[in-house]
Amino acid sequence: MVLYTIKLSKSEIEDLDKVISKGSHSSQAYRAAYILLNCDKGKFSTNADIKNSDICKILRIGERTIDRVKKKFIEEGFESVLERRASPQNYTKKVDGDIEAKLVTLCCSEPPKGFAKWSLRLLADKMVEFKYVDYISHVTVREVLKKTNLSLGK
Repeated sequence: MVLYTIKLSKSEIEDLDKVISKGSHSSQAYRAAYILLNCDKGKFSTNADIKNSDICKILRIGERTIDRVKKKFIEEGFESVLERRASPQNYTKKVDGDIEAKLVTLCCSEPPKGFAKWSLRLLADKMVEFKYVDYISHVTVREVLKKTNLSLGK
């Protein structure tokens, strides 16, 4: 296992002190700031030889977490440790207002012959059958109906 040695500059120490003492930050930023300040072995360090096990006890985290923060600091830099990584997933809305209106209209209409009432899966199948959408899951149908305060039981 590679051991990473943290050596912070004076400005980095000041920035970390600001994170800890001022403003609102994510818990990840606070944790990383405390870890980096306590692991600092540079010439501006105010800590004596604090071991990772001591930091683990104080912050109630695992040693692996400390190793990950150190590694990220060395490999990716100061700013990347304090900020969350952006999600690579593209979250696009599957249902817009037009499709939502068609779903609500379909839900309020009479169910097909042989069915006493609409089900989520039946609504999803009919939306595809009428070519309103290429594909829609029953879960998405449920979310739209919940958002519009519609119930299939009524």
